[in-house]
Amino acid sequence: MGQYRTIGVEPMAGAMGAEIQGVDLSKPLSNATREDIHRAFLAHQMIVFRDQRLSPQGQVSLARLFGKPAIYPFLKGLDGIPEVNELIKTETDTKNFGGGWHSDTAYKERPDLGTLLYAVEVPPAGGDTLFASMTAAYDALSDGMKRLLDGLTALNNSDKLYPGGRTANLKTLGAMGRAVVAAEPLEAWHPVVRTHPVTGRKALYVNPSHTVRFKDMTEAESKPLIDFLCAHAVRPEFTCRLRWRKGTLAIWDNRVTQHFALNDYQGRRRHMHRVTIEGDRPV
Repeated sequence: MGQYRTIGVEPMAGAMGAEIQGVDLSKPLSNATREDIHRAFLAHQMIVFRDQRLSPQGQVSLARLFGKPAIYPFLKGLDGIPEVNELIKTETDTKNFGGGWHSDTAYKERPDLGTLLYAVEVPPAGGDTLFASMTAAYDALSDGMKRLLDGLTALNNSDKLYPGGRTANLKTLGAMGRAVVAAEPLEAWHPVVRTHPVTGRKALYVNPSHTVRFKDMTEAESKPLIDFLCAHAVRPEFTCRLRWRKGTLAIWDNRVTQHFALNDYQGRRRHMHRVTIEGDRPV
């Protein structure tokens, strides 16, 4: 197990991601196991547990390993467990939730630290999630580009990709439409390069779903550099791919990753439970 005393850790790709073995998350965890899980989370940025049996309340309890569970502003949670969002795409729905590269809630003043996504029901094929490491993306930039980005801030908006607003768009998601909460758009200014508060590593913090423009620049002036950074951030060598199975739980660090939910399973049902963790202000 190497540096881990109580778990097995199998890397999924060169840049990021690891499968964690030897843990039943439905049972109480020792302090040593909690420490090992958190160490693996920081080292690999996204960790996966297979063949788990997690109740919604158990998922919320597990989230507390990392911080305070958050309330998503645009969807109602489960009855009595508001921290848990059901992400459902039915056999007749055509749109999916999270179908574009993004970091969860980058438009909040304090974006969510991390996300726990649990597979209740998945199609026999399709519905994978792609992940990209923003520390790997930053490290690969030239010194000149790093100097250019140093001190630069950008506006992130919840409705950038949604004509008519995020609330109206979510209502088109079929089964999930009933859970939509009418809410005003959210936006926040954040550094283009943020420093992880625990590891100290620098990461790109720009994504095509939410980043609108740089401070003191117009959208037109900002667009070429935003487009370059967004394309650079998801180069194949910075990514890994998660194929879901029923009972899979993934936990990822929104401070240093982006993800993309693929919509390649038309006519099939996918049902997930999501919990996010309150974060701090990016610096």
